Parts: sequence; structure tokens; C-alpha cells
Amino acid sequence: ISACSSEMSEDEQAIYDARKAKEAAAPKNMMAIIHNDPDLSTAGMTVGLSGIVEDLGQVGPFTAFVGTNEAFNKLGADEFNALLKPENKEELKNILEYNVLIADMNSAAIAKAIEEGGGTATLKSAQGGMLKAMKDGDKIVLEDAKGNKSTIIQADLKADNGIVHIVDTVLMPG
Repeated sequence: ISACSSEMSEDEQAIYDARKAKEAAAPKNMMAIIHNDPDLSTAGMTVGLSGIVEDLGQVGPFTAFVGTNEAFNKLGADEFNALLKPENKEELKNILEYNVLIADMNSAAIAKAIEEGGGTATLKSAQGGMLKAMKDGDKIVLEDAKGNKSTIIQADLKADNGIVHIVDTVLMPG
């Protein structure tokens, strides 16, 4: 019985090293994170249609609460399709900017703000509206201006220009 070697050949090592170098050199801004996750394809499309794609590709720092495809489905087909119309571009941009903070807040920083706030923290969005953050067990929950609640289901995706948190409900301004 021949022994299995855990070492790579020189060719295999060269291929592996080249792949790692390519991954390291790849852009890691927020838009790259959003576009590389098929469960965020609706968010990627709406960001592109709204015109804020340029903003999220900028230096930052930003914290983005990005809704999954299922989060956008919760809006309902009629409301969602209306937002995609060219005449509603500003409303779509307003909603998406409400889901962004001009700050670099990982989940630990949000949790600390909640603790320091006695159980809630108020976070100012890039749109100018306020989000309320609170804990539900070990999960961070955000409440929008309409009273809807959204849970961070995947936290702390680090981008060159900030942090992405994936949420289960799109946050809506008042």
C-alpha cells in the first residue's frame, strides 16, 4: 500500500500560490462582496439601478445592512416592481441609503453601543434617518422607522471600505 503524501508537487504548489495571489489582489469593496454572493443578487441589482453603486465602491468607511433575495421578496412583488421603475430611482436610492451607515461598525461595535445605550442604540443612516439596534439573545436586531425588525443573519463581512452585515428584512425609512 503506497503512502498518501500531503505535500503538493511543485506544479500544484505554483497553481495554488497563483490562485491565492489572485484572490488577495481581487477587489474586496462592498460591491465585490455583494456581487460574489448569489443570495444577494437582488441587492446587487437594486444598488446598480439606484445609482449608489459609485458610493459603495468609494473609500468609506461604510457599514451596509444588505438584504438577502428573500428579504427583498418580503416587500411583495407590486411594491418591489414599482421601486425598479426609472421614475422611482430616487425612492429606491433613499431606501438603500437608509441601509448604510457612514461608519465602520462591526457586530462587536454595534453590540457595545447597544450595551452602552442601556439595551438600545440609535444609528444614523447615510440617508439621514435613524435605525434602532437591540439584542435578541445573541442576535442583533435592527428596527426601522416604520417599526419593522430585521435580524443580522451574517455579520462582519470585511470589505476594504467597511463592513457588510447580511439581514433578513430590508430596512425602510419613514
